[in-house]
Amino acid sequence: MELMLSTLPFKVRALLDAYASGATTPREVAQAVTARIEAAGRPEVWIARVSDAALSSRVASLEEAFARDGAAVFERLPLFGVPFAVKDNIDVAGLPTTAACDAFAYTPEQSAWVVTRLLEAGAMLVGKTNLDQFATGLVGTRSPHGGVRQFESDLHISGGSSSGSAVAVAAGFVAFSLGTDTAGSGRVPAGFNELVGLKPTPGLVSKRGVVPACRSLDCVSIFAHDVGDAWEVLQQMAGFDALDGYARHVPSRGLAHAPLRVAVPDPLGFFGDAQAEQAFAATLDTIASRLGLVPARMPFEPLQRTAALLYEGPWVAERRAALGSFFETHRADIDPVVARVIAQADRYSAVDAFNGQYALAALRREVEQYFESFDVLIVPTAPTHPTFDAVRADPVGANSQLGLYTNFVNLLDLCALAVPGVRRADGLPAGVTLIAPAGADQQLAVLGAQIQALFMADAAAGAAAAIAARPLPFEEPTVVLAVAGAHLRGQPLCWQLLEAGARFVETTTTSGHYRLYALAGTAPAKPGLVHTPNQTGLPIEVELWEVPLRTFGAFVAGVPAPLGIGSVQTVDGRTVKGFICEPAAVEAGSGARDITSYGGWRAWLAVAAEAQPEISS
Repeated sequence: MELMLSTLPFKVRALLDAYASGATTPREVAQAVTARIEAAGRPEVWIARVSDAALSSRVASLEEAFARDGAAVFERLPLFGVPFAVKDNIDVAGLPTTAACDAFAYTPEQSAWVVTRLLEAGAMLVGKTNLDQFATGLVGTRSPHGGVRQFESDLHISGGSSSGSAVAVAAGFVAFSLGTDTAGSGRVPAGFNELVGLKPTPGLVSKRGVVPACRSLDCVSIFAHDVGDAWEVLQQMAGFDALDGYARHVPSRGLAHAPLRVAVPDPLGFFGDAQAEQAFAATLDTIASRLGLVPARMPFEPLQRTAALLYEGPWVAERRAALGSFFETHRADIDPVVARVIAQADRYSAVDAFNGQYALAALRREVEQYFESFDVLIVPTAPTHPTFDAVRADPVGANSQLGLYTNFVNLLDLCALAVPGVRRADGLPAGVTLIAPAGADQQLAVLGAQIQALFMADAAAGAAAAIAARPLPFEEPTVVLAVAGAHLRGQPLCWQLLEAGARFVETTTTSGHYRLYALAGTAPAKPGLVHTPNQTGLPIEVELWEVPLRTFGAFVAGVPAPLGIGSVQTVDGRTVKGFICEPAAVEAGSGARDITSYGGWRAWLAVAAEAQPEISS
């Protein structure tokens, strides 16, 4: 573990495994974090750091929990000891929130919803990071604390506005960080620093305790090295917050059984940056050849019209609303470029605001129609990667270019995931962003993990499968369903449960009043579970799955005779929904074979495969 603590990036899963094996401790990790930060010489990354005393106190509480609970601590604290940072427009109790403007600073008594959730999950906060002031910018240079350099090149920008958060992860200071994303601030810095940037469906994660840029559009985003790590963090952050007026219950779209249909914008633009264009083309070629995903084309024009509403339309007035009277009383304290952008609000009236809403409603309908033909839009995360000199020469123009493939996403109520791809010819990172309709977060994460594995040898093995098995916590009514055969994990119809957005709960058995039959003439092979209250039976192995109520009806409608859905009793006395079988299908002469003595379908398949291999296929 010494090598990891001294040189390698922190990763969520790797740290948790190291803690579980005893290879390291929270104290050793905290010491390594401090040493890395002090040795790196990147003061522009940070606006505030957690005090040594506070960090030591956190370490002590974590180590006490581990000593008390042992391995069980990871169930209660799923992010046990994982170091993280947050963008300094996100409240942390006791630390000033500045939004990169000292005159605006205040010290909150309560942490933001997301910070509270992460701390409750056992994560270890390190500090607050630099940003484009008031989260207004995609360049990472609009801060009195200095422009944040790309993690490998002092000449190139890191991207913004979540500049410090991205570099804190890329430089190996923390395992993950939080940014915010209104127009691409959680994606552009990810692309520039070879990171994953997860921007969830708007409303999926609470914004309470976050200084707003555009309150109706803002999202809290996640930076990490692996898609699997980002998904683990989102698992802890996602949840409905009734005190956030823009929070909502977001139904998951589940997972697609067939390969996802992908598209790319037409035309593509790179502002003359041939290296960015070549990197994107090479990434697409690899995705097509290795994953079999050949993209269709989507007209880019409606997306461009949507993007124009953000900075060239009335939504810029929402940034002015977020600052209230501060903009008038402290304009001299605001970065000149940021002030110039926000001042455009004076050009728009209430009538313009309503007309903008009408235009956006029409554009949403237009884009929805395109998403009926494909599932995921793949775009370059950024069309070019400017130097600090280029941004100084044209601060507004350079910023505008970087938003080409990002500005429209939140306006259209889409989710997005930035992942690394083929690097540019000059060695700088480049990446792609996957975009899909609201609720498709898990679909994007599975695909993103598959794509990341194509380009990064150290990408977490098996991340796509692990993500597929872990939908986000349910925020809707569900039904517990017992499955005994072809829908078990690893069996040929399990995809139907995943498509319905179901989550595996546990493996258990029925009560002792059931018999199991291998049915005749079914493809794929299926068993029949029969309740025999007045006859001899045995406990039969089943899996319990939690299925969203909104998809349960369609799932049941697809169950073919002689099977159906009824009630099943478990060994501990619960009654749940489950697969049952028509009596005629197991009567004498039906061809069904009584396999009750094997105790379950998997045990029978193992025996049957030795005698007749085709039975288990």
